[in-house]
Amino acid sequence: MDGGLAPGMLSDLCDMLKPADEDSDSDEEKPQSSIAQLNPGNIGPEKKAGTTEKEEKVKKNTKDIWDAEEVQEGAEFESMYDPRPQPDYDIVYKQAVTSEDMFLQMGNKTPATSSCEDMVVKVKLPDTKIADVALDVKTKFLDCRTRKYFLGLHLPHPVDSKSGKAQWDGKTETLSVTLRLKRDYDFMNF
Repeated sequence: MDGGLAPGMLSDLCDMLKPADEDSDSDEEKPQSSIAQLNPGNIGPEKKAGTTEKEEKVKKNTKDIWDAEEVQEGAEFESMYDPRPQPDYDIVYKQAVTSEDMFLQMGNKTPATSSCEDMVVKVKLPDTKIADVALDVKTKFLDCRTRKYFLGLHLPHPVDSKSGKAQWDGKTETLSVTLRLKRDYDFMNF
């Protein structure tokens, strides 16, 4: 050997240096790696706390491939086989700013998106008339369809789907959808 210790020699050296009171050789006291503790029962998702084996069997007896919590909202509207191209779009954030915020910095508004109240999605739909546009807004998903274009957009923040406003600009052929943001900690930012 070229000056190093073989693995067996290293464990013998550890045994020699160990204090006399720790001399028991039981398997319970020896350190185990986390890999050694794995068994076939560890494969797959962890069981949720509070569920019994009976509830697990009931869930397994259904022919569902996944749980409802695993499906992202708006996924039912997506179509991978839709041949229509996705139009160009842009997401802009908008906030209500007063003169105190602007000149005196008296409010707690910042330029960050956390201080914005609205999200504006601008969708460019060339060669499209407003009558051809079908728009559907969910809490985390925007669905815009025309004869030529299809846009299924997962929104970066949850919105109030009932209080949105859409505006069509015929000159630029752009649909502007203004959506009120509905985030968990908005009460701290305003």
